[in-house]
Order: sequence, then C-alpha cells, then structure tokens
Amino acid sequence: MDENCHVDPIQKTATSDERQTVTTAVLAVRGMGCPNCAARVRNSLIALTGVVEADVDHTAGMAQVNFNPNLTNLAALVEAVARAGGDGRHEYRAQLMNGQGLVVENA
Repeated sequence: MDENCHVDPIQKTATSDERQTVTTAVLAVRGMGCPNCAARVRNSLIALTGVVEADVDHTAGMAQVNFNPNLTNLAALVEAVARAGGDGRHEYRAQLMNGQGLVVENA
C-alpha cells in the first residue's frame, strides 16, 4: 500500500427520499489493489444521489450497493466506479453480478 495513496472515507447520511425505496446491486469491481482503492470506490458510489450505502471489498473485488432506483440507476453506479479512478494511477471497472455471482453482460 502506497502511503501517497491514502483516502479518507466520506460519511453520508441518506435522505428520507433516498431511503424511500431501496434495492441492492452487487458489482464485480476490477482494479482495486488495497483498502484505499476500496475507500476510493466507496466514496464515489455514496456520493451519488440515491445511494444509501455501499460496502466495497478489495480482496473479493466486489461492491454491494443499496440505492433508490427512482433516484439513480445501474449505469450510474458503474460510471461512479470508473470515475473513482482516472487519476493516472488508478483505473477501476465494474460489472453487475446476478444473484448466482455471475457477471451480467451489458449492464
């Protein structure tokens, strides 16, 4: 873990609108190499309006995201993961997984 790579996790209190209708998506995330990568991806996900909570595990390469589908969508979650990188040192990609742990193409 590079000491110049430190990321502080952001805190978010979901609004009542965000909590009104919540569904869960599981994403396969590629490119994470350390806990700071997971924090970077998590921060990007929970910064989205509509995301209530995100749990990101760099060792498993997975993110579980609770979100309001009326306020955001799966494409926005995938884009948030990609946006978490892009600093010239980190590049992340995500794909939706189905209930059996298989990657869903074109999600």
